[in-house]
Amino acid sequence: MQLRKLGVLAATAALVLGACSGAATATDPLGVIKVGANDPIHVAFWGVISGADASLGTDSLYGVQIAADDKGGKLLGHAIQVTTEDGLCTPEGGATAAQKLAADKTIVGLVGSSCSDETVGGIKALTDAGLTTISPSNTRPALTLASRGPEYAGYARTAHSDAFQGKAVAEFVFNVLKLTKAATIHDGSAYAEALQGVFADEFKKLGGSIVAQEAVSKGQTDMKPVLTKVAAAAPQVIYDPVFVAEGGYLWAQSKQVAGLEKTVMIGSDGMFTPDFVKAAGKAAEGNYLSSPNFSAFQAGYADFLTKYKAKVGKDPISAFHAHAYDAANILFNAIEKVAVKNSDNSLSIGRKALRDAIFATKDFKGITGVLSCSASGDCGAPLIAVYQITSRETGGTWPPAKPTWP
Repeated sequence: MQLRKLGVLAATAALVLGACSGAATATDPLGVIKVGANDPIHVAFWGVISGADASLGTDSLYGVQIAADDKGGKLLGHAIQVTTEDGLCTPEGGATAAQKLAADKTIVGLVGSSCSDETVGGIKALTDAGLTTISPSNTRPALTLASRGPEYAGYARTAHSDAFQGKAVAEFVFNVLKLTKAATIHDGSAYAEALQGVFADEFKKLGGSIVAQEAVSKGQTDMKPVLTKVAAAAPQVIYDPVFVAEGGYLWAQSKQVAGLEKTVMIGSDGMFTPDFVKAAGKAAEGNYLSSPNFSAFQAGYADFLTKYKAKVGKDPISAFHAHAYDAANILFNAIEKVAVKNSDNSLSIGRKALRDAIFATKDFKGITGVLSCSASGDCGAPLIAVYQITSRETGGTWPPAKPTWP
């Protein structure tokens, strides 16, 4: 017994001595990232940063950059380097971006993607490379189901699940607007198809009727055929949780289709941007968008908004800037917990250790809420609100001043 105890002490001492001498003592099932004495800690943001939906990813990127700024641009004595890959808001774009990121052995961790489709296309490459990513804006429910595939082992999110958003919109339409006949339109994306499905299921549970469920294609500009088909079912409300370009065409052209002139239009966070309001024009007025409930965020959000405006020159341009800020800080905290600092000032960071530390996040005081991660990667606080678009927003002032509901 005494010999065994001495052996354990000796082994522990050897590990400590090895670390102090600068030797690479850390081991990890997924491999160890070595950050050189004078090298930065490299984190990457991936998501849509070009095209019609660029505001979604760019807004989140600003959140990551502000989180790095709040650390003084350094972590454990090393500069924080933030690089980007454009996922284009498509499965193919996500796959291409993820493959590039997976090949870069200097990357410690990631924030992203922006669109659920990007994650569907790219997560396997990242997980297989031992990397872990935290999405600020993926809301597709299936991404964090307990039954998700092993390729999602490296995936977590600070965004809400649309299991909550779809339910919230259904409750708003049925209980607040008192409307009972709804149609849905999606664009075939993982995000939109799943969200309209949740809405439809919840709306029927409440006692409402879904009179039509239609789809458009990414890049489609002529929406009158599908709108005419929907109009034949005489819905009181159309829920179309798509993205900026398609949403703009749908809303603008809906007012030109007989029978839809007074039909209520509702979109969701993929359209929560001044770019969408500009695209929809006056047709947006009086209609609604669901989004995170910014008024329910923590006290630190007001300070964040001041920093955002100082950095960007305007107020937030989309919905998930604060979620990205929280995602980046969860990543930074995990790095600080698991990094082994060697005597030459280099760092050894185990990929599995980092992943475990992210998933072990509990009672993290973020600006979107007090966050704890589930075993399947749900870390967000599901705070949903509905905002009505008025002449204030179509006149160029963004974002909406306050929620319409709750």
